[in-house]
Formats: sequence, structure tokens, C-alpha cells
Amino acid sequence: MAERENRRGPRRDRDETPEFADRLVAINRVSKTVKGGKRFGFAALVVVGDQKGRVGFGKGKAKEVPEAIRKATEQAKRQMIRVQLREGRTLHHDMEGRHGAGKVVMRTAPEGTGIIAGGPMRAVFEMLGVKDVVSKSIGSQNPYNMIRATMDGLKKESSPRSVAQRRGKKVADILPKTDAPAAPATEEA
Repeated sequence: MAERENRRGPRRDRDETPEFADRLVAINRVSKTVKGGKRFGFAALVVVGDQKGRVGFGKGKAKEVPEAIRKATEQAKRQMIRVQLREGRTLHHDMEGRHGAGKVVMRTAPEGTGIIAGGPMRAVFEMLGVKDVVSKSIGSQNPYNMIRATMDGLKKESSPRSVAQRRGKKVADILPKTDAPAAPATEEA
């Protein structure tokens, strides 16, 4: 038995991938009324990310709080998305996301701005690794809908490299030329 394991190499678990940070966003006590009274359980909402451009969220329900958090974390790791960040600190462009009655607006920000976001949105940006962003939640204050709306907006983001690849052009052709001095309108006189 030991020989076979050595031939294959050491066993690896699936969770040996990069280490993820997680943030508990909300915990709810839920109850179910049964013949003898009420049965209480807990629902947890967790955001997980590697702080380098990957983020996911999950929800879990269980009779005990730690088990609900564990389930939510596992689900969040399975549902991660990758978001391209500009200079590794902010978003490439302004965007908005919607889910149900929740609507969020996210805008790029200059260096040193910090994360200007409320509650659940802040958790998503911190786990994503964004350092400068200005965002506003409009509508629903439900943490589930706010996180889903934020994720919806982040899925819409596209980097100049992906846009250039999609159009079959170079990145320099797509980005506005800001370094070149403005040419005079008429020089023939």
C-alpha cells in the first residue's frame, strides 16, 4: 500500500490552492414552527476572496452557527469569479449592478481614495483586493441583494486587454492617447 502511494506522489487536497480570506457579512436566526414549539437554526452569509482579483459569496444554513459559516464558506469557494483590476488597486471603468430591488453603482478612484462603500459591498471589495473605489447602494439594503448586485456589476467589468482581444486590435489602439501633446489645429499659415 505504501509503495503505491509513493509512486503516485503525495496526496493533495482540493483546498491546497491559494489561501483565501473570508468575511462574515450577516448571520440570521431563523425558526421553524413544529408541533412541540419552535426549532431554531442559523443562516450565514460569507464573502471569500484571495485579495488578488478573485471573489465569491455563499450562504449556508445549519442548527449551529459554526456549521452554517463552514457551509457558506465552502459554497463561496465554489462560486468564485475573477475580476481584472487596474494597477492591482481599482476597477477599470465605472459600472452598475442590479439584483432584485438592489442596485449598486461602482466607480474607479484615484490612488489614496480608499474603499468608500457600505457594509456588504465593503466586504466584497476588501476580499477582492480593491484598494480604491467609490460606490453607492441604491434601493434594497438587504445584504444578500446588495452582494448579488455587486457581483453582477463586477461580472460586467472588462479590461482593455480583453476588449482589444475581442475586437482584434492592439491595446494601444483602444486606450485614449493622453501622453501626446495636443497638435495645433492649423500650421499651414
